[in-house]
Amino acid sequence: MSSRTRALALCSALVLALVLTAVLAPLPFAIAYPGMTANVLGDDKGKPVITITGAGTRKTSGQLRMTSIVATGPDASVHLPDIIEGWFRTDEAVMPREAVYPVGNNTEEIAEHNAKQMEQSQDTATSAALGQLGKSAKDIKVKLSLADVGGPSAGLMFALGIVDRLDGDGAGHDLTGGRTIAGTGTITAGGKVGAVGGVPLKTQAAHRDGASVFLVPRKECTDARAELPKGMRLIPVTTLDGAVDALKALRTGGKLPSC
Repeated sequence: MSSRTRALALCSALVLALVLTAVLAPLPFAIAYPGMTANVLGDDKGKPVITITGAGTRKTSGQLRMTSIVATGPDASVHLPDIIEGWFRTDEAVMPREAVYPVGNNTEEIAEHNAKQMEQSQDTATSAALGQLGKSAKDIKVKLSLADVGGPSAGLMFALGIVDRLDGDGAGHDLTGGRTIAGTGTITAGGKVGAVGGVPLKTQAAHRDGASVFLVPRKECTDARAELPKGMRLIPVTTLDGAVDALKALRTGGKLPSC
């Protein structure tokens, strides 16, 4: 064997080793999928999602569905073929692992962090909703119960659910107008709606579960349009007041904001 042949064989072996390493080595990414949705005006595991005491509540029609994503766990090994496949699928998303799991190094720590965020989201959603209605938290108590869901992204839908149960559109009608409406977005106690992640996957989850309208933080309009299911209407929002006004306009045929 000539020295040239040996050199080519060695280079080929090194290239093959590098390719195999790239294919087989775990990479710092997670694969996300459309997750569950839940009607905040309904029940979850036999218990009302929203329980209000200290004030009269309304019977409601239609649905307000919070949305979620699921992802490979923090300890899961994601390889190059998984990432390539995810890039070409509309029902998957490749996301940096730190974007999905910004806190915690194991499942237990992450679950604890997400549970705390959900609890804070429920508190701020209650404050935002009662503030929007001009009601006092001293007189009205709200309990929110939604099992197996963590994080802050259901805040907007929780707040809208509380408003609908207490006051509807303020004129005797449901905010939903009898529709199945889904959405996502964080909420502050002052009613500002914040951006979240995984919006294209959440619109798919909403469509799967019967929603025809999706409330999206305005800053994420572009993401929401990327894989928007056919027949799904996007309504961008920046505040709880704006979301309530948009739902009133949707029911009456008024002018709506658009992405």
